[in-house]
Amino acid sequence: MKRLDGILQGLELIKAEFWLPLPLVGILFWLGGTAIARQVLHNSYSSPSYLQADTQLDMKLSVTVLVIKAAIDQSRNTTTVSIKTTDSNLKKLEYEFSSADPRQIETAIAQEIGLPVQEVRKLIRYRISN
Repeated sequence: MKRLDGILQGLELIKAEFWLPLPLVGILFWLGGTAIARQVLHNSYSSPSYLQADTQLDMKLSVTVLVIKAAIDQSRNTTTVSIKTTDSNLKKLEYEFSSADPRQIETAIAQEIGLPVQEVRKLIRYRISN
């Protein structure tokens, strides 16, 4: 009995009532965390398996067009178009068309920015290079 009393006194000195259950609490946290991680990792999520990057952005301009400059490169049969606007956020638009024909260019610009072809003809300025 004295031996048991000596052991209990020794445990009281090192505060065993705090330290003895600590490994048990740690094991419970570890097992609980493992179970939660396994449950989360085994759930399937419905996300697409591919990205769609071939779509065009439809844009409607609600700004006033100041000038349209078209640089026709006859050697490459392309036209680079620069459109200046009055909007403070969208000051300049640039397009490149695979045509050197002014009528096709005017029609394409009208479709892109939503203006009538007659309005585009009034605003457009051409520069032709060989």
